[in-house]
Amino acid sequence: MEAEKLFLLFSLLTLHFSSCTSLDSLKTNQTIKEGNVLISEGNNFALGFFSPGSSSNRYLGIWYHKVPEQTVVWVANRNDPIIGSSGFLFVDQYGNLVLYGNDDRKLPVWSTNVSVEENDTCEAQLLDSGNLILVRKRSRKTVWQSFDYPANILLPGMKLGLDRKLGIDRFLTSWRSADDPGIGDFSLMINPNGSPQMFFNKGTKPINRSPPWPWTSQMGLYKSTFVNDPDEIYFVYTVPDNSFLLRLIVDHPGHVKALTWRQSDGQWKEYWKSPQFQCNYYRHCGAFSTCELATLTEFGCACLPGFEPKYPLEWSTRDGSGGCVRKRLHTSSVCQHGEGFVKVENVALPESSAAVWVDMSKSLADCEVQCKRNCSCSAYAIIAIPGKNYGCLTWYKELVDIRYDRSESHDLYVRVDAYELGTLFLLCNYFIGLSLQILIYKSFPMLVTALECS
Repeated sequence: MEAEKLFLLFSLLTLHFSSCTSLDSLKTNQTIKEGNVLISEGNNFALGFFSPGSSSNRYLGIWYHKVPEQTVVWVANRNDPIIGSSGFLFVDQYGNLVLYGNDDRKLPVWSTNVSVEENDTCEAQLLDSGNLILVRKRSRKTVWQSFDYPANILLPGMKLGLDRKLGIDRFLTSWRSADDPGIGDFSLMINPNGSPQMFFNKGTKPINRSPPWPWTSQMGLYKSTFVNDPDEIYFVYTVPDNSFLLRLIVDHPGHVKALTWRQSDGQWKEYWKSPQFQCNYYRHCGAFSTCELATLTEFGCACLPGFEPKYPLEWSTRDGSGGCVRKRLHTSSVCQHGEGFVKVENVALPESSAAVWVDMSKSLADCEVQCKRNCSCSAYAIIAIPGKNYGCLTWYKELVDIRYDRSESHDLYVRVDAYELGTLFLLCNYFIGLSLQILIYKSFPMLVTALECS
Protein backbone atom coordinates (compact mmCIF):
# COMPACT_ATOMS: atom_id res chain seq x y z
CA MET A 1 0.00 0.00 0.00
CA GLU A 2 2.83 2.32 0.94
CA ALA A 3 4.58 1.43 -2.32
CA GLU A 4 1.43 2.32 -4.32
CA LYS A 5 1.26 5.75 -2.61
CA LEU A 6 4.92 6.42 -3.39
CA PHE A 7 4.41 5.36 -7.01
CA LEU A 8 1.33 7.64 -7.32
CA LEU A 9 3.24 10.56 -5.78
CA PHE A 10 6.20 9.95 -8.11
CA SER A 11 3.86 9.82 -11.11
CA LEU A 12 2.20 13.13 -10.14
CA LEU A 13 5.56 14.83 -9.62
CA THR A 14 6.80 13.51 -12.97
CA LEU A 15 3.62 14.72 -14.72
CA HIS A 16 3.90 18.13 -13.05
CA PHE A 17 7.58 18.42 -13.99
CA SER A 18 6.85 17.42 -17.59
CA SER A 19 4.05 19.97 -17.93
CA CYS A 20 6.34 22.75 -16.66
CA THR A 21 9.35 21.76 -18.74
CA SER A 22 9.93 24.10 -21.69
CA LEU A 23 10.17 22.53 -25.11
CA ASP A 24 11.28 24.04 -28.42
CA SER A 25 8.48 22.50 -30.54
CA LEU A 26 4.71 22.69 -30.81
CA LYS A 27 2.86 19.80 -32.45
CA THR A 28 -0.66 19.53 -33.89
CA ASN A 29 -3.38 20.46 -31.37
CA GLN A 30 -0.82 21.46 -28.72
CA THR A 31 -1.15 24.97 -27.34
CA ILE A 32 0.92 27.79 -25.88
CA LYS A 33 -1.11 29.75 -23.32
CA GLU A 34 -0.33 32.49 -20.82
CA GLY A 35 2.59 31.36 -18.68
CA ASN A 36 3.80 28.79 -21.23
CA VAL A 37 6.87 29.35 -23.38
CA LEU A 38 8.84 27.62 -26.09
CA ILE A 39 12.59 27.80 -25.49
CA SER A 40 15.10 27.04 -28.22
CA GLU A 41 17.37 24.05 -27.75
CA GLY A 42 20.43 26.09 -26.74
CA ASN A 43 18.36 28.44 -24.53
CA ASN A 44 19.05 31.41 -26.81
CA PHE A 45 15.46 32.49 -27.47
CA ALA A 46 12.00 32.13 -25.95
CA LEU A 47 8.52 32.45 -27.46
CA GLY A 48 5.47 33.40 -25.44
CA PHE A 49 3.13 36.22 -24.44
CA PHE A 50 4.39 39.61 -23.25
CA SER A 51 3.30 43.20 -22.62
CA PRO A 52 5.60 45.95 -23.95
CA GLY A 53 6.64 48.86 -21.74
CA SER A 54 3.79 50.18 -19.63
CA SER A 55 1.08 48.62 -21.85
CA SER A 56 -1.27 45.95 -20.50
CA ASN A 57 -2.01 44.59 -24.00
CA ARG A 58 -0.71 41.10 -24.73
CA TYR A 59 1.32 40.06 -27.75
CA LEU A 60 2.89 36.84 -28.96
CA GLY A 61 6.60 37.41 -29.43
CA ILE A 62 10.13 36.06 -29.42
CA TRP A 63 12.82 37.45 -27.11
CA TYR A 64 16.37 36.71 -25.95
CA HIS A 65 16.12 34.09 -23.22
CA LYS A 66 19.55 34.71 -21.65
CA VAL A 67 19.32 38.51 -21.52
CA PRO A 68 17.90 39.76 -18.19
CA GLU A 69 16.39 42.86 -19.83
CA GLN A 70 13.53 41.48 -21.93
CA THR A 71 14.44 42.30 -25.54
CA VAL A 72 11.76 41.33 -28.03
CA VAL A 73 12.98 40.55 -31.56
CA TRP A 74 9.75 39.50 -33.29
CA VAL A 75 6.00 40.03 -32.76
CA ALA A 76 3.21 38.01 -34.42
CA ASN A 77 0.14 40.20 -33.76
CA ARG A 78 1.79 43.61 -34.07
CA ASN A 79 -1.33 45.56 -35.01
CA ASP A 80 -3.83 43.30 -33.21
CA PRO A 81 -3.19 43.28 -29.46
CA ILE A 82 -4.98 40.79 -27.21
CA ILE A 83 -6.94 42.30 -24.35
CA GLY A 84 -6.66 40.18 -21.22
CA SER A 85 -4.81 36.93 -20.61
CA SER A 86 -6.88 34.37 -22.50
CA GLY A 87 -4.83 34.25 -25.72
CA PHE A 88 -3.38 30.99 -26.98
CA LEU A 89 -1.36 29.67 -29.92
CA PHE A 90 -1.69 26.24 -31.49
CA VAL A 91 -1.10 24.23 -34.66
CA ASP A 92 -4.50 23.41 -36.14
CA GLN A 93 -5.55 20.36 -38.16
CA TYR A 94 -4.72 22.16 -41.42
CA GLY A 95 -1.09 22.61 -40.44
CA ASN A 96 -1.26 26.33 -39.60
CA LEU A 97 -0.02 28.19 -36.57
CA VAL A 98 -3.07 30.09 -35.31
CA LEU A 99 -3.31 32.70 -32.54
CA TYR A 100 -6.66 33.33 -30.84
CA GLY A 101 -7.53 36.06 -28.35
CA ASN A 102 -9.91 33.87 -26.32
CA ASP A 103 -11.30 30.36 -26.00
CA ASP A 104 -14.29 30.72 -28.34
CA ARG A 105 -12.00 30.35 -31.41
CA LYS A 106 -14.37 32.40 -33.56
CA LEU A 107 -11.91 34.90 -35.01
CA PRO A 108 -8.15 34.33 -35.19
CA VAL A 109 -5.90 37.25 -34.23
CA TRP A 110 -3.06 35.99 -36.41
CA SER A 111 -2.21 32.96 -38.57
CA THR A 112 0.63 31.67 -40.75
CA ASN A 113 -1.96 31.09 -43.49
CA VAL A 114 -0.14 28.36 -45.41
CA SER A 115 -1.56 25.39 -47.29
CA VAL A 116 -0.36 21.88 -46.45
CA GLU A 117 -0.84 18.69 -48.44
CA GLU A 118 -3.78 16.51 -47.48
CA ASN A 119 -3.02 13.82 -44.89
CA ASP A 120 0.10 15.69 -43.77
CA THR A 121 0.66 17.61 -40.54
CA CYS A 122 3.02 20.30 -39.35
CA GLU A 123 4.87 21.22 -36.21
CA ALA A 124 6.37 24.53 -35.13
CA GLN A 125 9.91 24.82 -33.80
CA LEU A 126 11.84 27.71 -32.27
CA LEU A 127 15.46 27.62 -33.44
CA ASP A 128 18.54 28.91 -31.65
CA SER A 129 18.84 31.60 -34.35
CA GLY A 130 15.56 33.13 -33.15
CA ASN A 131 13.72 31.83 -36.21
CA LEU A 132 10.28 30.26 -35.63
CA ILE A 133 9.65 27.68 -38.36
CA LEU A 134 6.68 25.57 -39.42
CA VAL A 135 7.80 22.17 -40.74
CA ARG A 136 5.97 19.37 -42.54
CA LYS A 137 6.27 16.15 -40.56
CA ARG A 138 6.75 13.88 -43.55
CA SER A 139 9.21 15.78 -45.73
CA ARG A 140 10.68 17.99 -42.95
CA LYS A 141 10.30 20.86 -45.43
CA THR A 142 9.93 24.34 -43.94
CA VAL A 143 6.66 25.84 -45.19
CA TRP A 144 6.81 29.08 -43.17
CA GLN A 145 9.38 30.95 -41.07
CA SER A 146 9.31 34.13 -38.99
CA PHE A 147 12.59 35.27 -40.62
CA ASP A 148 10.55 35.94 -43.78
CA TYR A 149 8.33 38.39 -41.86
CA PRO A 150 10.66 40.63 -39.81
CA ALA A 151 9.47 43.21 -37.33
CA ASN A 152 11.90 45.96 -36.29
CA ILE A 153 15.02 43.81 -35.76
CA LEU A 154 17.42 42.03 -38.11
CA LEU A 155 19.18 39.09 -36.44
CA PRO A 156 22.34 37.31 -37.63
CA GLY A 157 21.49 34.98 -40.51
CA MET A 158 18.28 36.86 -41.29
CA LYS A 159 17.93 38.14 -44.86
CA LEU A 160 16.92 41.70 -45.66
CA GLY A 161 15.72 41.97 -49.24
CA LEU A 162 13.76 40.41 -52.06
CA ASP A 163 13.19 36.75 -52.96
CA ARG A 164 11.82 36.86 -56.50
CA LYS A 165 11.02 33.13 -56.61
CA LEU A 166 8.91 33.20 -53.44
CA GLY A 167 7.59 36.71 -54.03
CA ILE A 168 8.74 37.83 -50.56
CA ASP A 169 10.14 41.25 -49.71
CA ARG A 170 11.78 41.21 -46.28
CA PHE A 171 12.12 44.65 -44.67
CA LEU A 172 12.17 46.15 -41.17
CA THR A 173 9.54 48.50 -39.74
CA SER A 174 9.81 50.38 -36.45
CA TRP A 175 7.45 50.02 -33.52
CA ARG A 176 4.99 52.88 -33.02
CA SER A 177 6.42 53.51 -29.55
CA ALA A 178 8.13 51.69 -26.69
CA ASP A 179 4.65 50.61 -25.51
CA ASP A 180 3.22 49.67 -28.91
CA PRO A 181 4.86 47.19 -31.34
CA GLY A 182 2.43 48.11 -34.13
CA ILE A 183 3.91 49.09 -37.49
CA GLY A 184 5.44 52.54 -37.09
CA ASP A 185 6.66 55.32 -39.39
CA PHE A 186 10.19 54.15 -40.18
CA SER A 187 11.37 51.34 -42.44
CA LEU A 188 14.60 49.83 -43.75
CA MET A 189 14.43 48.08 -47.11
CA ILE A 190 16.35 47.30 -50.28
CA ASN A 191 15.31 49.08 -53.47
CA PRO A 192 16.17 46.62 -56.27
CA ASN A 193 15.81 49.14 -59.12
CA GLY A 194 18.81 50.32 -61.13
CA SER A 195 21.78 49.41 -58.98
CA PRO A 196 20.29 48.16 -55.67
CA GLN A 197 20.55 50.35 -52.56
CA MET A 198 19.37 50.10 -48.98
CA PHE A 199 16.92 52.87 -48.04
CA PHE A 200 15.89 54.12 -44.61
CA ASN A 201 12.51 55.83 -44.98
CA LYS A 202 9.93 57.76 -42.99
CA GLY A 203 6.72 56.73 -44.66
CA THR A 204 7.57 57.02 -48.37
CA LYS A 205 10.18 59.76 -47.89
CA PRO A 206 13.85 58.65 -47.91
CA ILE A 207 15.89 59.75 -44.89
CA ASN A 208 19.14 57.96 -45.61
CA ARG A 209 20.50 55.43 -48.11
CA SER A 210 23.47 53.18 -48.64
CA PRO A 211 25.83 53.54 -51.61
CA PRO A 212 24.72 51.49 -54.63
CA TRP A 213 25.61 47.83 -55.18
CA PRO A 214 28.15 46.27 -55.13
CA TRP A 215 29.02 46.67 -51.46
CA THR A 216 32.27 45.58 -49.90
CA SER A 217 31.93 42.80 -47.33
CA GLN A 218 32.60 43.85 -43.74
CA MET A 219 34.80 41.85 -41.42
CA GLY A 220 35.30 42.43 -37.71
CA LEU A 221 32.68 42.08 -35.00
CA TYR A 222 30.36 40.86 -37.76
CA LYS A 223 30.66 39.66 -41.35
CA SER A 224 28.24 41.10 -43.90
CA THR A 225 27.35 39.71 -47.32
CA PHE A 226 25.27 41.10 -50.16
CA VAL A 227 23.79 38.81 -52.82
CA ASN A 228 22.46 40.10 -56.14
CA ASP A 229 21.39 37.44 -58.62
CA PRO A 230 18.29 36.73 -60.77
CA ASP A 231 16.53 34.93 -57.91
CA GLU A 232 17.41 37.06 -54.89
CA ILE A 233 18.67 40.46 -53.76
CA TYR A 234 19.47 40.53 -50.07
CA PHE A 235 21.81 41.65 -47.29
CA VAL A 236 22.76 39.27 -44.46
CA TYR A 237 25.28 39.32 -41.63
CA THR A 238 26.77 36.78 -39.24
CA VAL A 239 28.65 37.09 -35.93
CA PRO A 240 31.72 34.80 -35.67
CA ASP A 241 32.13 35.33 -31.90
CA ASN A 242 29.36 33.52 -30.01
CA SER A 243 30.06 35.52 -26.84
CA PHE A 244 28.56 38.60 -28.54
CA LEU A 245 24.91 39.22 -29.32
CA LEU A 246 24.36 41.70 -32.14
CA ARG A 247 21.08 43.05 -33.42
CA LEU A 248 20.23 45.64 -36.07
CA ILE A 249 17.17 47.69 -35.13
CA VAL A 250 14.97 50.34 -36.71
CA ASP A 251 13.85 52.28 -33.63
CA HIS A 252 10.74 54.42 -33.23
CA PRO A 253 12.64 57.74 -32.72
CA GLY A 254 13.98 57.33 -36.27
CA HIS A 255 17.42 55.69 -36.36
CA VAL A 256 18.98 52.49 -37.63
CA LYS A 257 21.24 51.11 -34.91
CA ALA A 258 23.53 48.16 -34.33
CA LEU A 259 23.50 47.14 -30.66
CA THR A 260 25.74 44.60 -28.94
CA TRP A 261 25.35 42.63 -25.72
CA ARG A 262 28.16 40.96 -23.91
CA GLN A 263 27.47 39.03 -20.75
CA SER A 264 30.36 40.69 -18.91
CA ASP A 265 28.93 44.17 -19.61
CA GLY A 266 25.34 43.31 -18.74
CA GLN A 267 23.77 45.92 -21.02
CA TRP A 268 23.08 46.75 -24.64
CA LYS A 269 25.71 49.04 -26.16
CA GLU A 270 25.46 51.12 -29.31
CA TYR A 271 27.92 49.86 -31.94
CA TRP A 272 26.89 52.39 -34.61
CA LYS A 273 23.83 54.35 -35.70
CA SER A 274 22.62 56.25 -38.76
CA PRO A 275 21.90 58.96 -39.67
CA GLN A 276 24.33 60.91 -37.47
CA PHE A 277 25.73 63.72 -39.60
CA GLN A 278 24.24 66.22 -42.05
CA CYS A 279 25.63 64.43 -45.08
CA ASN A 280 23.93 61.19 -43.95
CA TYR A 281 20.54 62.77 -44.71
CA TYR A 282 19.18 62.10 -48.17
CA ARG A 283 19.58 65.05 -50.60
CA HIS A 284 20.91 67.33 -47.87
CA CYS A 285 22.73 69.35 -50.54
CA GLY A 286 20.28 68.98 -53.42
CA ALA A 287 20.84 67.95 -57.05
CA PHE A 288 24.19 68.20 -58.86
CA SER A 289 26.14 68.92 -55.68
CA THR A 290 28.38 67.12 -53.22
CA CYS A 291 28.20 66.97 -49.44
CA GLU A 292 31.32 66.84 -47.32
CA LEU A 293 31.34 66.37 -43.54
CA ALA A 294 31.89 69.82 -42.08
CA THR A 295 32.00 71.48 -38.66
CA LEU A 296 29.13 73.61 -37.39
CA THR A 297 30.91 76.72 -38.68
CA GLU A 298 31.56 75.31 -42.17
CA PHE A 299 29.27 74.79 -45.15
CA GLY A 300 29.60 71.26 -46.51
CA CYS A 301 27.79 71.64 -49.86
CA ALA A 302 29.60 72.28 -53.15
CA CYS A 303 28.43 72.28 -56.77
CA LEU A 304 29.79 69.71 -59.21
CA PRO A 305 32.19 70.94 -61.93
CA GLY A 306 30.22 72.86 -64.56
CA PHE A 307 27.39 73.70 -62.16
CA GLU A 308 26.45 76.68 -59.96
CA PRO A 309 23.97 77.23 -57.08
CA LYS A 310 20.35 77.25 -58.22
CA TYR A 311 19.42 79.71 -55.47
CA PRO A 312 22.54 81.82 -54.72
CA LEU A 313 20.88 83.71 -51.85
CA GLU A 314 19.93 80.51 -49.99
CA TRP A 315 23.36 79.07 -50.77
CA SER A 316 24.99 82.12 -49.15
CA THR A 317 23.02 81.41 -45.97
CA ARG A 318 24.33 77.80 -45.94
CA ASP A 319 21.15 76.23 -47.26
CA GLY A 320 22.19 73.88 -50.06
CA SER A 321 18.92 71.95 -50.33
CA GLY A 322 18.03 73.72 -53.61
CA GLY A 323 21.08 72.17 -55.25
CA CYS A 324 22.84 73.34 -58.37
CA VAL A 325 22.08 73.90 -62.06
CA ARG A 326 24.29 73.69 -65.11
CA LYS A 327 26.23 76.84 -65.96
CA ARG A 328 25.40 78.45 -69.33
CA LEU A 329 22.21 76.38 -69.36
CA HIS A 330 20.65 78.39 -72.23
CA THR A 331 23.80 79.23 -74.19
CA SER A 332 25.85 76.05 -74.21
CA SER A 333 24.91 72.45 -75.03
CA VAL A 334 26.22 69.16 -73.71
CA CYS A 335 24.77 67.25 -76.65
CA GLN A 336 27.29 66.70 -79.48
CA HIS A 337 28.91 70.10 -79.04
CA GLY A 338 32.38 69.17 -77.88
CA GLU A 339 31.31 68.18 -74.37
CA GLY A 340 33.28 65.78 -72.18
CA PHE A 341 33.68 64.50 -68.63
CA VAL A 342 35.41 65.71 -65.47
CA LYS A 343 36.52 63.27 -62.79
CA VAL A 344 35.20 63.84 -59.25
CA GLU A 345 37.32 61.69 -56.96
CA ASN A 346 36.53 59.66 -53.84
CA VAL A 347 32.77 60.09 -53.52
CA ALA A 348 29.91 57.82 -52.53
CA LEU A 349 28.12 57.41 -55.85
CA PRO A 350 24.81 59.18 -56.58
CA GLU A 351 21.38 57.72 -55.87
CA SER A 352 21.08 54.94 -58.45
CA SER A 353 17.43 53.83 -58.71
CA ALA A 354 17.36 55.04 -62.31
CA ALA A 355 21.00 54.25 -63.11
CA VAL A 356 21.78 51.62 -65.75
CA TRP A 357 24.45 48.93 -65.86
CA VAL A 358 25.72 49.19 -69.43
CA ASP A 359 28.06 46.23 -69.28
CA MET A 360 29.80 44.16 -66.62
CA SER A 361 33.08 44.13 -68.54
CA LYS A 362 33.57 47.66 -69.92
CA SER A 363 36.82 49.59 -69.80
CA LEU A 364 36.91 53.22 -68.67
CA ALA A 365 37.24 54.44 -72.26
CA ASP A 366 34.36 52.25 -73.48
CA CYS A 367 32.15 53.44 -70.62
CA GLU A 368 32.82 57.08 -71.57
CA VAL A 369 31.89 56.39 -75.20
CA GLN A 370 28.63 54.72 -74.13
CA CYS A 371 27.66 57.65 -71.91
CA LYS A 372 28.68 60.31 -74.44
CA ARG A 373 26.45 58.76 -77.12
CA ASN A 374 23.32 59.42 -75.02
CA CYS A 375 22.67 63.13 -74.43
CA SER A 376 20.66 62.30 -71.29
CA CYS A 377 23.62 60.51 -69.67
CA SER A 378 24.90 62.89 -66.99
CA ALA A 379 27.67 60.76 -65.45
CA TYR A 380 29.34 57.36 -65.38
CA ALA A 381 31.56 55.26 -63.14
CA ILE A 382 33.64 52.12 -63.47
CA ILE A 383 33.00 49.79 -60.53
CA ALA A 384 34.69 46.54 -59.50
CA ILE A 385 32.15 43.68 -59.53
CA PRO A 386 33.10 40.70 -57.32
CA GLY A 387 34.07 37.83 -59.62
CA LYS A 388 33.17 39.77 -62.79
CA ASN A 389 36.01 42.25 -63.41
CA TYR A 390 34.65 45.81 -63.84
CA GLY A 391 31.22 47.16 -64.73
CA CYS A 392 30.06 50.42 -66.33
CA LEU A 393 27.28 52.21 -64.44
CA THR A 394 25.64 55.26 -66.04
CA TRP A 395 23.33 57.94 -64.60
CA TYR A 396 20.66 59.95 -66.40
CA LYS A 397 19.24 63.42 -65.77
CA GLU A 398 19.63 64.55 -62.11
CA LEU A 399 22.55 63.47 -59.94
CA VAL A 400 21.50 63.47 -56.29
CA ASP A 401 22.86 62.59 -52.86
CA ILE A 402 26.58 62.58 -53.68
CA ARG A 403 28.77 62.68 -50.61
CA TYR A 404 32.38 62.16 -49.68
CA ASP A 405 32.72 58.82 -47.94
CA ARG A 406 36.05 57.15 -47.18
CA SER A 407 34.52 53.72 -46.63
CA GLU A 408 32.63 53.54 -49.95
CA SER A 409 34.40 55.84 -52.41
CA HIS A 410 34.64 55.79 -56.22
CA ASP A 411 35.53 58.17 -59.01
CA LEU A 412 32.53 59.73 -60.76
CA TYR A 413 32.87 61.18 -64.26
CA VAL A 414 30.47 64.13 -64.69
CA ARG A 415 29.33 65.45 -68.07
CA VAL A 416 30.32 69.09 -68.70
CA ASP A 417 30.13 71.41 -71.73
CA ALA A 418 33.04 72.30 -74.05
CA TYR A 419 33.54 75.70 -72.38
CA GLU A 420 34.02 74.06 -68.98
CA LEU A 421 36.52 71.63 -70.48
CA GLY A 422 38.39 74.52 -72.09
CA THR A 423 38.44 76.52 -68.85
CA LEU A 424 39.73 73.55 -66.92
CA PHE A 425 42.36 72.95 -69.59
CA LEU A 426 43.56 76.56 -69.44
CA LEU A 427 43.63 76.53 -65.63
CA CYS A 428 45.52 73.26 -65.66
CA ASN A 429 48.06 74.60 -68.15
CA TYR A 430 48.41 77.80 -66.15
CA PHE A 431 49.23 75.97 -62.95
CA ILE A 432 51.55 73.56 -64.75
CA GLY A 433 53.35 76.53 -66.35
CA LEU A 434 53.58 78.36 -63.05
CA SER A 435 54.96 75.28 -61.33
CA LEU A 436 57.49 74.84 -64.14
CA GLN A 437 58.65 78.47 -63.82
CA ILE A 438 59.14 78.08 -60.08
CA LEU A 439 61.08 74.86 -60.62
CA ILE A 440 63.35 76.51 -63.22
CA TYR A 441 63.87 79.58 -61.04
CA LYS A 442 64.88 77.43 -58.06
CA SER A 443 67.21 75.29 -60.15
CA PHE A 444 68.67 77.91 -62.54
CA PRO A 445 68.11 81.43 -61.11
CA MET A 446 70.84 82.97 -63.33
CA LEU A 447 69.11 81.60 -66.48
CA VAL A 448 65.74 83.13 -65.52
CA THR A 449 67.37 86.51 -64.84
CA ALA A 450 69.10 86.43 -68.23
CA LEU A 451 65.85 85.59 -70.02
CA GLU A 452 63.99 88.39 -68.26
CA CYS A 453 66.70 90.88 -69.28
CA SER A 454 66.82 89.81 -72.92
